[in-house]
Parts: sequence; C-alpha cells; structure tokens
Amino acid sequence: MRLGVLDIGSNTVHLLVADVRPGGRPLAQTSQRTVLRLMRYLDPDGAISPQGVTALVDAVTEARRIAAAEKVDELLATATSAVREATNGAEVIALIEEALGQPLQVLGGETEARFTFLAVRRWFGWAAGQILLFDIGGGSLEVAAGADELPEQAASVPLGAGRMTVQFLPDDPPGEAAVEQLREHARATLAPVAESFGSLARPDHVVGSSKAIRSLAKLVGYPVPGWSGIERMLLPRASLSSWIPRLARIPASARQELPGITADRTFQIVAGAVVLHEAMRLLDVDELEVSPWALREGVLLRYIESLSWSAPSA
Repeated sequence: MRLGVLDIGSNTVHLLVADVRPGGRPLAQTSQRTVLRLMRYLDPDGAISPQGVTALVDAVTEARRIAAAEKVDELLATATSAVREATNGAEVIALIEEALGQPLQVLGGETEARFTFLAVRRWFGWAAGQILLFDIGGGSLEVAAGADELPEQAASVPLGAGRMTVQFLPDDPPGEAAVEQLREHARATLAPVAESFGSLARPDHVVGSSKAIRSLAKLVGYPVPGWSGIERMLLPRASLSSWIPRLARIPASARQELPGITADRTFQIVAGAVVLHEAMRLLDVDELEVSPWALREGVLLRYIESLSWSAPSA
C-alpha cells in the first residue's frame, strides 16, 4: 500500500510518501517540504499568530492535495513541539484537522524520541548494539538510548534550533556574547539529562538524526564507506567546535554558500551547532554518525508493524 506521513514540525511541514508492505523496507516515492519556521510566528504569550496559523493551514492543505494526487491509501499526520506547546494549540489543531479532513496525532517529546529511535535502530540494525541518539528539531532536542527497538531512556528538552535562535540569537550575525549565553543555557538545561543518561551502558554507536545534524555533518564532518556502498557521514565534536565561532561571524545570507547549509537552515544553523556541541560534550561524545532515517520513517515503520500479515497469493 502507499502511505503518506505528514510531519508538522517547528521548522517545516514535510510530506513523505512511501510504498510499504509488511516485513519490507519503506520505499520513498515523494518528499515535499514547506518551510514555515513557526517560532517566528509566536506571540509574546506563546500563541501562534494569525499569520502563522494561515501559513500552517495553507501548507497542510497543499500537502493533502499532493497526497491525494499521489493516490495515498492512508495519511499519517503528526505534529510536534511548536503546535503541541502553543498556548492556542487546541484551536490550531482543530483548524489543521479541518484542513486535513482527519484527526491529527500530536506527539509528546518522549514519544517523538521513541519513534525516531525505532527508525535509527532499524537503519543501523541489531548488530549496532547500544545506541545513543540525538535529534534536533526546530522546537526541541530529543535524546534516547538503548540496545533494543524501544529506548531504555528517552528525554525531550526545549532546545530546538528555531526556538534557541529566537530566544538567544535574534541578531544577524549573533556575536560571541549571545552565543556564549546560549551555550550556558544549553549546559544548564542538559545537565539533568546528562546525569540520567550517564548511568546507562556506554554506547557502541552515537547517532544524530534530523536535517540540522545532516547539514552540520556536510559542513564539518567527513564521509566513510558504509554498508552496500552507502556512504556514511561522521561528525567530530572538535570540528564542530572550531566552526561555531566562524558560523556566528558570518551573516545568514552568506551561510548558504557553505557546504550543506541550505537556505531554510541559514538562520538556525548556529543555534543548532551550539546545542549539538553542548549535548555531545556533556554526554562525553567525541564523534557521531548520521542517520538518514528519523521521525517520519519511525512513524512509517510503526504503522507497518501494525499491518496484518497475509499469506502470499498462490
């Protein structure tokens, strides 16, 4: 069957269409993204502004149209931190559901981490052993760890790249003082997470997922041979650290000229780099591997598991 996953995140509304079957790997057919950066539309009281709601509903309506054109059998629609935490979230969710013509699944932070961890586990396989996962979105950072398909421990903290840009790095370029303030805030927020995860087994693989981490890996990391000819990207903490001051001095308009930094990430990439560096430092990670699969693939995989198995046709 053909499934669609609509991920309504803090930065984008992203539709992934894939052909799936029980026991099989999802085969992506279409990927369509609308960049919103919803954090720009938050009022002082934490509500999404009327302009933001209109942009969001328009993006969802367009995604529904594309899903219908792609003859999607079922659309799995999810929303994450920006919608979840908005003070007018209930009203926004009702408008999204009206535009979709179906219910919306609003994911909690730890549930988001669990779906993403499932995708990463399936990508790396059982032989990867103990995995530690970082996933940076626009509104939150998810951390998860374990040796099974579901993490032994999962956490979500409000350190997303978009949120931190609005709160700490509003100027362009932001300057060293603002970057240091964000660094201190990230350390304080992550300290309890680092303490709780410190009691777990040492990871065999540390993995990063999300567009922000993939972008940073293309900028500061390096490729190594992977399985079946698939190139893997590694992201060293030391290289990330050396790039942060340079990124903070470059205007956003110039950052998209750098390798891996797309136009929709230019404003948020400094905050994403700072948060990821502090997460790696506090959890004693020198280098991480990048997973091409993340939340959307996790939602797909979980749904595939729920499909009933049928005998092959004669």
